[in-house]
Amino acid sequence: MAITLKNAQDIEMMRVACRLASEVLDFITPHIRAGITTGELDRLCHEYMVKEQGTVPAPLNYQPPGYPPYPKATCISVNDVICHGIPGEKVLKHGDALNIDVTVIKDGYFGDTSRMFIVGEGSILAKRLTQVTFECMWLGIRQVKPGAHLGDIGHAIQVHAEAQGYSVVREYCGHGIGQVFHEDPQILHYGRPGTGLELKAGMIFTIEPMINAGKRDIRTMPDQWTVKTRDRSLSAQWEHTVLVTDTGYDVLTVSAGTPKPPEFITQATAA
Repeated sequence: MAITLKNAQDIEMMRVACRLASEVLDFITPHIRAGITTGELDRLCHEYMVKEQGTVPAPLNYQPPGYPPYPKATCISVNDVICHGIPGEKVLKHGDALNIDVTVIKDGYFGDTSRMFIVGEGSILAKRLTQVTFECMWLGIRQVKPGAHLGDIGHAIQVHAEAQGYSVVREYCGHGIGQVFHEDPQILHYGRPGTGLELKAGMIFTIEPMINAGKRDIRTMPDQWTVKTRDRSLSAQWEHTVLVTDTGYDVLTVSAGTPKPPEFITQATAA
């Protein structure tokens, strides 16, 4: 696999693109409420990207081989949708759990991030799954440093998810990113420690675990994009874009409204 190590200029450009992606999620947060459609949320995000930020929504018309062009600016995945939910006429209701996944292009560089949201109070399950998935992402991020291996990231995520009785989706993974939307390496969210590619300073990739409340099996809808849990159980996902530094990691997808890391991360950093 051809890994692109980013230089200082690349990293600064990526820092800008990633912050802008995160700011789209800051912008849309107050609009997430019962009664709004996912299509309207997408329209608002699209307008903000183009008119306010001067960014390009990377998913719009994105077409990997064998797929139809993706028709919207964001992916919005509600309840049992694991990923790639196409925004449309679905009306949000109290208790819905949704992931909004944003990738922007700024001056040729891609910034990619996603967050979970719960409409209104939400069920105990939705809140717990959302929190555990957030912790999984951060446990994966915490493994990142030169000399560590990709398997360390996946192992940390898998162990935490399965200890809570949840399952890890295996068909989709994190990915290298820079001036290309998806590049090597692939970041699996399961695995064995000490296996896989060795991390080096200058790598930039996403960590984006998809965790199901039920079994890990998936089903793809006729639109060829929307992926749901086969058993119709709830699914959750969080995503950050991460830089491998000389001493550890730097999370690039950070803005004023980014949720703070879990306490166990901040305590470990302070220690």
